[in-house]
Amino acid sequence: MMNFLVKTIANAGALAVAVWLLDKITLTGDSTGKEIGTLLLVALLFGLVNFLVKPVVQLLSLPLLILTLGLFTLVVNALMLLLTSWLADQLDLSFHVEGFWTAVLGGLIISVVSWALNVVLPDGDRAR
Repeated sequence: MMNFLVKTIANAGALAVAVWLLDKITLTGDSTGKEIGTLLLVALLFGLVNFLVKPVVQLLSLPLLILTLGLFTLVVNALMLLLTSWLADQLDLSFHVEGFWTAVLGGLIISVVSWALNVVLPDGDRAR
């Protein structure tokens, strides 16, 4: 459970950095508290998409991943971010990613920041 919480917080932090750096990734709310709540819900949604959908997409795109020496992962990450944006819209969450290239750059930012936060934040497996 602790590992899930740490990963969700890391996703939320990474999404916040992407929203802060890129004008075409937006997160709106009436107050700071609502924005943080929306950010946490979007982070949960993003984690769920990455857990359920991403492995299937990676398996189906395995030849492209091999052919491009893994660079196609950037496209897969962008698609996961766009899917999260679409699902957030369906769930009436105020998170939106505008455009494929914004999603590619956002996915890259989220990957780097999430990795860095997972290194820094405590992990339930390593804490013992």
